[in-house]
Amino acid sequence: MSASDKGLQYFDLSNRWGHGMPQWPSSPKGISVTSHQFHAMHGCQVMEWEGIMHRGTHMDSPIHVTENAPDIDSFEPWRFFGTGVVVSIPKGKWGVVTPEDLENARPKIRENDIVIINTGSHKNLGDNDEYFQYSPGLYKEGAEWLVEKKIKLLGIDVQALDHPLGTKLVDHGPGPTHHHLFKEYKEETGRDVMKDFPHWEPSHKALLAAGIPGIENVGGDIDKITGKRCTFMCYPWRWPGGDGCGIRLVALLDPEQSFTIDTGEDYAGN
Repeated sequence: MSASDKGLQYFDLSNRWGHGMPQWPSSPKGISVTSHQFHAMHGCQVMEWEGIMHRGTHMDSPIHVTENAPDIDSFEPWRFFGTGVVVSIPKGKWGVVTPEDLENARPKIRENDIVIINTGSHKNLGDNDEYFQYSPGLYKEGAEWLVEKKIKLLGIDVQALDHPLGTKLVDHGPGPTHHHLFKEYKEETGRDVMKDFPHWEPSHKALLAAGIPGIENVGGDIDKITGKRCTFMCYPWRWPGGDGCGIRLVALLDPEQSFTIDTGEDYAGN
């Protein structure tokens, strides 16, 4: 019996991959896709892909942000499948996902959950300033809350696991690559960006050091299951030494299955 016959519903939370996909600014190398053979010529097609893995819906590994840390192959496979929640935490330009936001999110975030955060930023996905420079994001305190909660895996619908002002866009690591943001932030808030965001990618470091995989650029059908408790699956390549990997993130709902859990929610998170 097929999944559809059983009433199962699948939701793809991944964004389109390949040529022309939106790409994080300031990185010198993009995506190149070349066709070497075509169906019409030889009955088969061979394509070559060239580019870094930190594009589109992808998973970071600890070695991406910390020297001599574990690689993508070091994550324990049980983290890539399980139950969890898609929570709505709407944020606008430069908004920060706080511990209070996470504590108050519904369905309630529980230990060992896969947690997907919908800020609404995925609606701006594209090669534009709104998505990559002015997006909301997670920062140090929110990430530490998730670590303390002992979640299984995190995904978020923004440009990175960290708030954009905690990245090299401003004066962190190899930055700044976007000098104009210092003045823009001061004019908009009256504050110094480096005082408000003094740490370099603290969300990456906190989550990945705790063995919690982090998925960036979640999108696709995310709005259709926001506010639901469901089953998730996503798997990176088995790549020793890999610093990250494009993945397919899928959510599964069984409308016919209903049971009570300790928070009083049913399977769909109602």
